[in-house]
Amino acid sequence: MNDALYIAVDLGAGSGRVFLAGVPPSELRLEEVHRFQYPPSRRNGHLFWDAAYIFSEIKAGLREASGRAKQIGRPVHSIGVDSWGVDYGLVDSEGNLLGEPICYRDERTQGEMERVFERVSAEEIVARTGIQFLVFNTLFQLSAHRRAGIPKTAARLLLMPDLMHFFLTGTAATEYTNATTTQMVNARTETWDSEMLEWLGLPEHLLAEIVRAGTDLGPLKPALARELRLTDVRVVAPATHDTSSAVVGAPLEDGFAYVSSGTWSLVGVERNDVLINPEVARYNFSNEGGVFGTIRFLKNVMGLWILEQCRSEWQEQGIDVDYESLFGRLDLLDENTGLIFPDDPRFFNPPSMGKALSDHLQENGQPVPTDPLIWTKVILDSLAFRYASVLRTIESVTGQKINGVQIVGGGSRNDYLNQTTATVTGLPVLAGPAEATVTGNVLVQALAHGRFTSLADARRHVAENVQMGKFMPRPSTAWEETARRYAAIEERYVNNDPSVLVRHLSSRD
Repeated sequence: MNDALYIAVDLGAGSGRVFLAGVPPSELRLEEVHRFQYPPSRRNGHLFWDAAYIFSEIKAGLREASGRAKQIGRPVHSIGVDSWGVDYGLVDSEGNLLGEPICYRDERTQGEMERVFERVSAEEIVARTGIQFLVFNTLFQLSAHRRAGIPKTAARLLLMPDLMHFFLTGTAATEYTNATTTQMVNARTETWDSEMLEWLGLPEHLLAEIVRAGTDLGPLKPALARELRLTDVRVVAPATHDTSSAVVGAPLEDGFAYVSSGTWSLVGVERNDVLINPEVARYNFSNEGGVFGTIRFLKNVMGLWILEQCRSEWQEQGIDVDYESLFGRLDLLDENTGLIFPDDPRFFNPPSMGKALSDHLQENGQPVPTDPLIWTKVILDSLAFRYASVLRTIESVTGQKINGVQIVGGGSRNDYLNQTTATVTGLPVLAGPAEATVTGNVLVQALAHGRFTSLADARRHVAENVQMGKFMPRPSTAWEETARRYAAIEERYVNNDPSVLVRHLSSRD
């Protein structure tokens, strides 16, 4: 068992990786064997994912993993897929995909929240699901899909990782951690909320059985097993929501919050039960499902997407920005640059991120930079202040003192953001693992295989085998003044923030 290998497929919102992994004593092996890109494409007025292409690239990665496993002479035990949340595909009774899945950044959900609230109040939805209101939640996507017309031949709705597992095995199931992101799961019963779905006229019969992380979904389809040379290999559902896998892979110290830092930043704490009350609703936090009885109490914050979009625009303008050299020069700037409220809705998917940011700065009487270096500092400083604001709110609504922050994911490689987060939160920051999502995916497969006895045991293995960075606060009067400026900006925009959409509702309680 100790020499067994596991294949982790990690799908981000635009790119995917396939890893061959092993967790014998004193080793955490994570070998990337395949990487691929799949930006959504716009056709016929909508933004689509090419699911067939994604699956073909997964198969290519599985072939490479199979070949690599044979090279090193170790058996592959199982495969698991994780991905971003909320998006889904429909399949018919023969298992055929009915059209390409629509991307969550598509405009079809504009105005859908208001239509849903006409049938079921926001108070009722949050009381049942405990999930943060975001315009792209599956609840609103499915409502928009129902109005446009769901194909009569649809037999199952499967979230993206569940769809890939279905293609691999023929088993239709929805893993719990990702199911909760749909805003259609009752937080207390941990099942689909049949009553709410009926009130909204949404087709519950399309929804697959909810299963737990670590569930064995069966072997690969025989023809696939032969094609990929992966005989006797199981498919195991990891924590299929990538943030949940990242939290599994984070060896959190007692009292530490986490920031899963990537395209989005998920800021939260791990709890043993849901927390749903008027104050949680007022600040619009999520109670997303975790593994082995845990709850991810968190808030979705705009992340490095803002910087990535800027970088794409700079490249189109002929400005080639190397991140490594860019980040290395940020400390040379003083603290007195501009600030933004990162969760301004205009940053969600604008035609031009540069223009959206410039408009935001001008509205606040701040100069608009021309140098990518200054733009980068504006974005990263603002993200750190937003993290600090969310963490203070978590302490307030949970009564739980936060002793430190663990930043995981690709963003944990950004030492400037790590240090700034430590300084503006006044808390120690641990950075890493950078591959927390893949690590968590593998740990759940290994737990299902019996390699570890508990989640704590698995996390201990990570802590013993991953070198993490540590950053301590560096307070100064300049940063204190910058914090005051940020607070004034956040206050100005917070009432337009879709992540606090229900503040006015809970004030009536």
